[in-house]
Amino acid sequence: MQDQSRKRHIAKAITWRIVGTIDTIVLSWIITGNPLTGLKIGLAEVVSKMVLYYIHERVWFKINLSKKGIVRESRKRHIAKTFTWRGVGTLDTMLLSWLVTGNPLTGLKIGLSELLTKMILYYLHERVWYRTNYGLKNRVK
Repeated sequence: MQDQSRKRHIAKAITWRIVGTIDTIVLSWIITGNPLTGLKIGLAEVVSKMVLYYIHERVWFKINLSKKGIVRESRKRHIAKTFTWRGVGTLDTMLLSWLVTGNPLTGLKIGLSELLTKMILYYLHERVWYRTNYGLKNRVK
């Protein structure tokens, strides 16, 4: 189960990063008025967010293992994961935006603008992944 769950978490990290990067690029472009700045911020996030997301998935996986090794999923769990991930992701976005633009206020604006869009997108991403059994041998619904 360990190897399968790792494959699943890697696949989830990649698909989420695609969705998240597109959102960051568009929001950064809108806020700064510069598409190149949006691309720089979005691309800077790719590596940091993939690593952070993988770690987040592993932590939640270890928290959720039952005594029998069966992963339990629920809407409440997805909402809790959404909020914890958004906290980590928003801090990362704010710091990277500040570094790319040189302006802490711009970093704050971009990070805060992502709060709503990313939570909605992340929740939907979790629900889509919940419907697939890729990387799971046993699951209790």
